[in-house]
Amino acid sequence: MKHVFYASAAALALSAGMAQADQHLKFAPGEGAFSWDSFEALKSMDLSGEEISILGPWLGPDKELIESVVHYFEEATGADVEYSGSDSFEQQIVIDAEAGSPPNIAIFPQPGLAADLASKGLLAPLPAETADWIRDNYAAGQSWVDLGTYAGADGAEALYGFFYKVDVKSLVWYVPENFEDAGYDVPQTMEELKALTDQIVADGETPWCIGLGSGGATGWPATDWVEDMMLRINTPEDYDAWTTNELPFDDPKVIAAIEEFGAFARNDDYVSGGAGAVATTDFRDSPQGLFASPPQCYMHRQASFIPTFFPEGTEVGVDADFFYFPAYAEKDLGKPVLGAGTVWAITNDSKGAQAFMEFLKSPIAHEVWMAQKGFLTPHTGVNTEVYTDPTVAKMNGILLNADTFRFDGSDLMPGAIGAGVFWTGMVDYAGGKDAAEVAASIQSTWESIK
Repeated sequence: MKHVFYASAAALALSAGMAQADQHLKFAPGEGAFSWDSFEALKSMDLSGEEISILGPWLGPDKELIESVVHYFEEATGADVEYSGSDSFEQQIVIDAEAGSPPNIAIFPQPGLAADLASKGLLAPLPAETADWIRDNYAAGQSWVDLGTYAGADGAEALYGFFYKVDVKSLVWYVPENFEDAGYDVPQTMEELKALTDQIVADGETPWCIGLGSGGATGWPATDWVEDMMLRINTPEDYDAWTTNELPFDDPKVIAAIEEFGAFARNDDYVSGGAGAVATTDFRDSPQGLFASPPQCYMHRQASFIPTFFPEGTEVGVDADFFYFPAYAEKDLGKPVLGAGTVWAITNDSKGAQAFMEFLKSPIAHEVWMAQKGFLTPHTGVNTEVYTDPTVAKMNGILLNADTFRFDGSDLMPGAIGAGVFWTGMVDYAGGKDAAEVAASIQSTWESIK
């Protein structure tokens, strides 16, 4: 009996230990539509005693969300992961890296900063096979390889960055009831979108609400329009060359993209309040016209975050919805998507850091956040049934159907351009200044800072 008691006590202790280990997991292993096989596969990595530090920009609820993902890695491998969030991440990571005391992994909101650190020899390249994995497992895979590939201190290019958690900007918002009442269909191509715009005008209504106001950042919504248009009339290679100024800002291809934006924003018949109101209307107030009675506009192009500024109580998917900002059928450039996202890189190499980057490839690393809120991923191996928010699931479908993904161009440009004269130049253009003149002025500034 004595031996039985000891055996039972050991079993109880083991059971209690497992329960304690599992209690911080958001979703119980084995339950739901999660890819639990990818979680089980992580257990082949024995990282007991391994400590991994991660620094990123997420605080508050987002910090809790990333930690909910990290717990699964800890549970499976035995590693101890410490995530720290900072509202001054961009400054902190540079200070820590240059002082020789960086975290193992850093989460960059913009690829440009990661590229800067790589050029100084402050990032560790990812294994060579990672690029092939991304091509095979991410929608528009080559786009993500390109965005994570930087020149090192020796000038040689290598893959340093792995993208995890993405945002989509190529969206047009509308009120389904308004479309239904007027008999309008959601356009599938840019040609159809322009035809719908003209049809709304012919019906005596106003198709668009556009606002560029944003305090000291006034003008940035127009840069998103121009970036989307660059991807719809030019190749991805042209877009990339533009963000580095290999394709000058005053090149005819860029001027044409600016004028594509102007075709919508500088037409009094197309915009609520007339073209003169575009530059002075705050971007947060701009979508209100969708919900007026009668509607002051029928469409509003803006990123996935804009419902924050919809009238209180608006239910996305019912009271408001969105569709993909379409591409030209005649251009044969596929379905490009403009967006943003976080790129993860190793700033202090270790066995644990390498293992955690491998973890980010696993479906479970994506699905745990997907099943909560605000997470989009280009990973084609995830089970999208775990989404609980149909709106987010629909956005992710746009991302997974993309042929090309490109990062917000202004964020890739030098600050004096992307967060400076590009903004102000678009305000000047919306106010009536010639596109070629605006582009030449921006190019002149770029040349002055080289």
